[in-house]
Amino acid sequence: MDTIADPDITFDEQGICNYYYEYKKAAEQKLYKDPEEGRKALEKIVEKIKDAGKGKPYDCIMGLSGGVDSSYVAILAHEYGLKPLAVHFDNGWNSELAVKNIENIVNKLGFDLYTYVINWMEFKDLQLSYLRASVVDIEAITDHAIFASLYRIAGEKDIRYILSGTNVQTEQTMPRTWNFAKSDHRNIKAIHKAYGTVPLKTFPFMNAKVKRYYMAAKGIQSISILNYVPYIKKDVKEMIKNQVGWRDYGDKHYESIFTRFYQGYILPQKFGIDKRKAHLSDLIFGGQITKEEALQKLAQPIYDKDMLKHDYDFVLKKLGLSEEEFKHIMSVPPRSHYEFDYEMPVDKRYPLLKPVKKIYRSIFPVNR
Repeated sequence: MDTIADPDITFDEQGICNYYYEYKKAAEQKLYKDPEEGRKALEKIVEKIKDAGKGKPYDCIMGLSGGVDSSYVAILAHEYGLKPLAVHFDNGWNSELAVKNIENIVNKLGFDLYTYVINWMEFKDLQLSYLRASVVDIEAITDHAIFASLYRIAGEKDIRYILSGTNVQTEQTMPRTWNFAKSDHRNIKAIHKAYGTVPLKTFPFMNAKVKRYYMAAKGIQSISILNYVPYIKKDVKEMIKNQVGWRDYGDKHYESIFTRFYQGYILPQKFGIDKRKAHLSDLIFGGQITKEEALQKLAQPIYDKDMLKHDYDFVLKKLGLSEEEFKHIMSVPPRSHYEFDYEMPVDKRYPLLKPVKKIYRSIFPVNR
């Protein structure tokens, strides 16, 4: 990394960057050095979840994408005897492999699956709005809708706890200029107002009802259970392969065709961003791989040539874009999300909703 790829990065006199120290601080605060202590702490949380779910069909809810993190969460939920409702958010970009992984998980673990299918015309219009706005975090609308859907479904079904796959070990590091606050519904509406054409009648927003009612009043909590257990990524991959027949996508979040195209083509070509640097850095910081191993991975092409050709044609066709239109979009200089209306002050990490500041900061840090 350097100051061209990330203008906010800093290095000390030893040449060590700020993200290393941020990772270590987060690890000290959220991870357990003694695995047994972590297990005991998680067991206490599990008991609270079970008590809150007595007499109900489900005691918790969890998002299930078919990726490594959510698959590990599902296995832990089963291991601890929880009764989760698995929720899959279908935004129209699932790969066949993702669908198969999800089917294997719910069938082998015996969980009920609720698939939330987004209105495709609305979602497509949002994606096109973000592409034309030339902002960096096109995936914010998917993450936003996933969070909102989980809280809304939990509230409607009287479920108090959400099992989250967010974790320090593989997701701590992310330059702030590479993404945007995932829960900022005002920014989404502003970008769509500027470039959208389809009314957003059904899109699930993280609005005041979710933040004030479901989160603050009803006390629905999100638990990052992967922070309580050892998480060595290569070992977890082998575990989920053996236990639920999981198959690898090749990279983080590549279970979605659009995410694969976004991270593998749009980000590096238009914004000069290679997210592998952030993901691999977490594994280095945690001692899971060496810097030399990470550099070897970065030396490999970010996208398989044949897959890129297939995805390029597929994405443009699905979005209804001509190659000329897409090339124009890719040529427009990047713009900041803050050029549009937003919910948070630039230098603050919480929305202007005092009752939920603490909850918000714990779940939706700006740099995620």
